[in-house]
Parts: sequence; structure tokens; C-alpha cells
Amino acid sequence: MGKLDGRTVLISGAARGQGEQEARLFAAEGAKVVIADVLDEQGQALAKELGEDVALFVHLDVSQEADWQAAVAAAKGAFGRIDGLVNNAGILRFNELVSTPLEEFQQVVQVNQVGAFLGIRTVAPEIEAAGGGTIVNTSSFTGLTGMAFVGAYAATKHAVLGLTRVAAIELAAKKIRVNAVCPGAVDTAMSNPALLDPAADVAESSEALDAYYSKLVPLGRIGRPQEVAALALFLTSDDSSYITGQPFVIDGGWLAGVSLF
Repeated sequence: MGKLDGRTVLISGAARGQGEQEARLFAAEGAKVVIADVLDEQGQALAKELGEDVALFVHLDVSQEADWQAAVAAAKGAFGRIDGLVNNAGILRFNELVSTPLEEFQQVVQVNQVGAFLGIRTVAPEIEAAGGGTIVNTSSFTGLTGMAFVGAYAATKHAVLGLTRVAAIELAAKKIRVNAVCPGAVDTAMSNPALLDPAADVAESSEALDAYYSKLVPLGRIGRPQEVAALALFLTSDDSSYITGQPFVIDGGWLAGVSLF
């Protein structure tokens, strides 16, 4: 038996990276997965690979309320219910705070912060109607600290933690648990653009990242998207049945402090 047998989970930003690994793992654990993304070709390919009886792709721009409503309707049409949500979609822009254009700051807010809000507001009533379930929001370790040149990103990830705590309080009586994963550096296209280049040596780029992060992270390497997916699974399954409103840092020990050796 799988840990998510009989459940349907909608995962935003699921066409690649952490979201893709979450979709694969959740499906392997018995869930029906709704792969939601703006990357239509990749999302459709993943859904086809997992099988139409297990996975459904829906186009979802998380900043658009109408897209959320359409995604929910499609999910219910295919699988009859929604038991869980993983608000995974997000974007990152590097810029000095005082040099960040307003348009860029607002773009990051619309995807990372407004997207999480719309996901909670749209999907929570469906989870309640199914008898309860879970919401996992993707924050970041920068949601708990600061980092130069990612001001817009860090601001939105702090906001996601606030939304997580408020939603956990308000939705507890409806049998919905709400938690957040807070990844550090993870080997996805967001941290490793070489993954988007068909001509790049992916293994070499990952090794280079490991070498770089070995100087910053106590565990000596960058994180893997499969590791974040495993944490999301824990927070979605009954293994975490008495946990809600909490941030879970998965960063190889980066936030633990500075090593002198």
C-alpha cells in the first residue's frame, strides 16, 4: 500500500524540478496527481509518462484566479475530488534591492506570493469537501533569513510562511493541515541553468555546484529535488498527522551557522 492511496493532489509548477519529483513520488505512493504548470509540453509529457489513470496535466498560471478555477474544475472532472495541494510554483530573480525595477518585484510577488494565496483560497474548500487533507507551501530558507541580491524572492518567501501559519489556524477545524517546506540550494533549473541546455554536461554542472556548496553547506553538497519531494510527501501523508503551521528547513545545515574549518 502507498502512503497516498486514494488521494488526489494538485501540484503547481510540476512540469520540472521539485514539482516534477513530487508528482513522480506522489504517484508512486498511490496518489492521483494533477500536474499544473505553464510549461505545457513538459507537463503533458510527464502526465503521459505517468499514465492517464494516474496523472492529469492542466495549464496553470498561478497568478491568475481564472486559471486556478479551471484547474480545480479539470481535477474534479478527472478524479472527482481534491485531497491535497502543493503550492510549488515559483520564480527567482537576482538583483540588488535598490536596483530592482518595480515591475520585476511585482512579477515575483504575483507568482510566489499571490500564487500561493490563490491556491489556498481556491483549493481549500475542495479539500474540506473531500473530508480534509493537506496543503504544503513552498517557501525557502530565505523565508527565515536574508540573502543579498534576492530581495524580492526573500520577501515573498517570508510572506508564504505568514500565509502558512494563518491558513493552518483557520483551516484546522476543517481538517486541513498546512505546512511549508523551506529548501536551501537545490539542483534544479532555478539554481542550475545548465539543466535547460540540451548541449550542457549536466553531471559536470552538478559536480561544480557540489564543489561550490561544499564551502557553504555542512553536508558538503547541493540538495537534490528528490529530497525535497520526500519532505513534501511526509507533510502530505499521515506520517505528519499532528503537524500543522510549521516551516521545515531542508538545506543541508546551511542555516545552522558558520563553520570556521
